[in-house]
Amino acid sequence: MDLKEIREILETTFGDDQIELQAEGNKLVLSVVSEKFEGLSRVKRQQLVYSLLNDRISSGEIHAVTMTTLTLRERAGSDQTK
Repeated sequence: MDLKEIREILETTFGDDQIELQAEGNKLVLSVVSEKFEGLSRVKRQQLVYSLLNDRISSGEIHAVTMTTLTLRERAGSDQTK
């Protein structure tokens, strides 16, 4: 799995927002902080990310995805509670 290519795919939608990726074999762990998630439920956020990765999931290149999806406001709030 090429994390650089996956980052580029995610950046087509999320631009310069915060994207963190890790991979172990064909398992992907990602965190995306984006204003594009504002007003979306957790399920809708995940569906948006999955739609971007669908070809790689269908091909088996990515077998499992664990994701965290936050808005900028949610991220700021979680930073203040630490």
